[in-house]
Amino acid sequence: MTQKAMKILALDTALNACSVALVHGPDTLAFHNEERARGHAETLLPIIKSLMDQAGAGFQDLDMIAVSIGPGTFTGLRIGLAAARGIAIASGKPCIGITTLQALAASVPEDLANDRLIVPAIDARRKEIYIQTYAYEDGAPLPKACNDAQSLPISDAQTYLGEKPLLIIGSGGALLKEAGFLNGKPFEISSLDQNPDARIIAALAHARGQPDIGSLPPAPLYLRGPDAKLPGGITPPNLA
Repeated sequence: MTQKAMKILALDTALNACSVALVHGPDTLAFHNEERARGHAETLLPIIKSLMDQAGAGFQDLDMIAVSIGPGTFTGLRIGLAAARGIAIASGKPCIGITTLQALAASVPEDLANDRLIVPAIDARRKEIYIQTYAYEDGAPLPKACNDAQSLPISDAQTYLGEKPLLIIGSGGALLKEAGFLNGKPFEISSLDQNPDARIIAALAHARGQPDIGSLPPAPLYLRGPDAKLPGGITPPNLA
């Protein structure tokens, strides 16, 4: 049976952009994307309101809210998750989380992947990267994860990546190349956007379907502790 086309509001503030999309099945009703490393808290809600007004939609018209859950910046993740959860609670709609690595991998079409491993890699600072590998399999419309997401020292990347042809997407690609760990490997660093696209997040959420009744709200995927510290050197708690 064909899945019902859902109306989804999707948000991303996890890295260095603010991306919001309102989609209905495969159709984009409204979309905004801008590079932004700071100021997400001041801009996200006005952008959401503007797009909802542009589409002539109310929050009660939504079927689901989708949001990027990381890995990414500690502050950016909290802003996006707080907004998504608030809208979900106020509207009584379900909320689903999509990882930034999955969103980056899914932005690579199958013909561009061309049987290569897709490697979303994000600069995690401290000479580390957030990384995972994906591949298109069995005619699936979206790439599937080959392993778990990791926070990895760049010095360990050579062993992790193996010898298969690679298509690398994200801010970590340049770090891998500069460190010399791609020397002798068949690879390409994609010119696609290094930040998640809210339309891709919506498509992934649509493919997953609505969460079961009573499911826990999405939680951030940090992979490591935040760089920021509270007074006294205390590590901030995870967003519960």
